[in-house]
Amino acid sequence: MSLAYHDFGTPIGTLRVVGDDGGLERIDLPNAAAGDPDPEWRERRRSPPGSLREAKRQLLQYFEGERRDFDLPLAPAGTAFQRRVWDELRRIPYGETVSYGELARRIGRPTASRAVGAANGRNPLAIVVPCHRVIGANGTLVGYGGGLPVKEALLAHERGASGSAH
Repeated sequence: MSLAYHDFGTPIGTLRVVGDDGGLERIDLPNAAAGDPDPEWRERRRSPPGSLREAKRQLLQYFEGERRDFDLPLAPAGTAFQRRVWDELRRIPYGETVSYGELARRIGRPTASRAVGAANGRNPLAIVVPCHRVIGANGTLVGYGGGLPVKEALLAHERGASGSAH
């Protein structure tokens, strides 16, 4: 099956979810979701596969403060090392942060903080695979594909969200 995409509004701007019924391949943040990748995608967007509708539903629940964890079929493309880093990102609790060095220690590669940073930067599933929860060793916000204001907004959202969460 060919990939499809779906754009929708969120408090941080328009997100684009991309994938097929096999899973979510990527989430484009607002600064990356402008324009159609090619004209054929316009038709595919009108009736996105079930996995994209579910991704949208869960992401909107996240922004409404009703969801902390995602239960979606994921199909990101990446190396074995990148997937290892991305798997560990999913273990960072909602509302908490870790440094790149700590993330490197958690995957058993304590001297690989730069490689971990590079893998974090290539994470195609922002928010669902919460790369925004990784900060600099001194506690500062560093690097984020959606820009530091979006990273700051996501962290503030998680720290301030209340109510029931899945």
